This record gives sequence, C-alpha cells and structure tokens, in this order.
Amino acid sequence: MMRALYSAALGMKAQQTNVDIISNNLANVNTTAFKKDKAEFKDLLYETLSRADVVAGDGKPVSLQIGHGVTISAITKSFAEGNLERTENPLDLAIQGEGFFVVSTPNGPRYTRDGSFKVSNVEGQIKLVTSDGYPVLAEGDTEIILPETAISSITIDETGRITYKDAEGQVQDSGLKIKIVRFINPQGLLAEGKNLYNVSAASGDPVSEEEMEGQKSRILQGFLEMSNVQVVDEMVKLIIAQRAYEINSKAIQTADDMLSMANNLKR
Repeated sequence: MMRALYSAALGMKAQQTNVDIISNNLANVNTTAFKKDKAEFKDLLYETLSRADVVAGDGKPVSLQIGHGVTISAITKSFAEGNLERTENPLDLAIQGEGFFVVSTPNGPRYTRDGSFKVSNVEGQIKLVTSDGYPVLAEGDTEIILPETAISSITIDETGRITYKDAEGQVQDSGLKIKIVRFINPQGLLAEGKNLYNVSAASGDPVSEEEMEGQKSRILQGFLEMSNVQVVDEMVKLIIAQRAYEINSKAIQTADDMLSMANNLKR
C-alpha cells in the first residue's frame, strides 16, 4: 500500500507538469512562430517478485513484477510549420522549410522563426531588427543596413536577397542576403524566450543554407508564421491530463483507506 501511495503521488506530479506544458501551449496560441511542447512519459524501476523461468519442466510463462510509478522523461518541441498569415507588411517574413533567421544579441547569435521585423534608426543607420531591437544578420554575419529610401520600397525574394528603389525609382541591389541556417537536430535547441533559441551540444552547430545542396527554405515577404498550437488538440490533452490527475488522487485516497483499515485490525 505504501508503494501505491508513492506511485500515485508520482503520477499526480507527472500530470501536473503535463498540465503546465499544455497551459503554456494554449497561452501562446497567438504567439508568432511559437512551437508547441509535448511531455513524454516513462515508467520507473520495477520490483521483480518472481521471474519467468522453466525448471524441470515446470514452466512459468510470465514474471511477477510491480512498477514504481511514472516520471516525465523529456519535453520535446514540435517544429512543424504553423499556418501562414498574410500581413502585407514588407518587413514581415515567413520561412517555408526548416531554416531559422539569425539575430545578433549581446550574448551572441540567436536563432528564430519569428519574422516580424522592424527598422531602427541607430546612430543614423537604418537597420533591420527584431521587435526587441536585435539586428537581423545577413550572409557573412553582417548587420542589414539600408538607406532611408529603401524602407518603403524594400523587396525580399524567396532566397532572401534584398533589393529596393532609389530616389529616382530605379531598382538597386543592396548586396545583402538574409542569412538562413539549419540544425541537424532542432529539437536540441534551447528556448530562451522572446521566440529566440540558442545552440546546444544536442542541436549541433548551425549550418548556413547558402553552403548546403538540395532543397532550401523559402522566404515569403508579407507573411508571418503563426503558432503551430491546435487549440482543440490541446483542450483534449488537458481533459485527459485532468482525469489522470483525478484518478491518481483517488488511488491515494483508496490506499489511505486501506491503511486505516489495516491499522484498525488491532483494535
């Protein structure tokens, strides 16, 4: 019965974490390029009371084992693409494919799928930046600096090449191309908030798509990638987690009642 108490308590703890994850997904349903998380469970160690064996023709086809509960083994992030929303804003960019934008932060380069970019006038220079003011990087890890006349006429093609019209209306090539990188294992990236990710040993180093062969990501100007959270799916998961939490609490109550009955046998 003590085993039942601990197993059920671990079940409640695991489901509480599951509810936390689902709630965070639902809270970010409107967050640009948000990627949903999913809890993965694993059972804990088993106590073997009797092993399956065959001795002198006496066969025991199955073992007698009792588990010790459950725990969260991993929280994985789904990098499935979210729906695209047309904004008609020339500074809004969406990535079709597995790529990430690269931005420069005080702590080094970070990576994002959020293409809701802005322009910032820094010391007389017009820079392409994120909503938090981090410069967006071009190939060669250079900041994207544009003339003032480019803001209203900027064009970014599917490869990330930037052109604009000068004061005379002539199309000019900026010579800049937005940098897009990929990772061997994007699920190994460390989420840092603000739609930014950092590399880890599990994710591997970023590889510029400019150096890759085969199919590459496409940049769509005037679009934003939305969250890949499906509200209906998350609500179903939330109900299941709630029921599992409730059932585990009932198991604790039942085990407690059984212990009380056993204690009362002395009286």
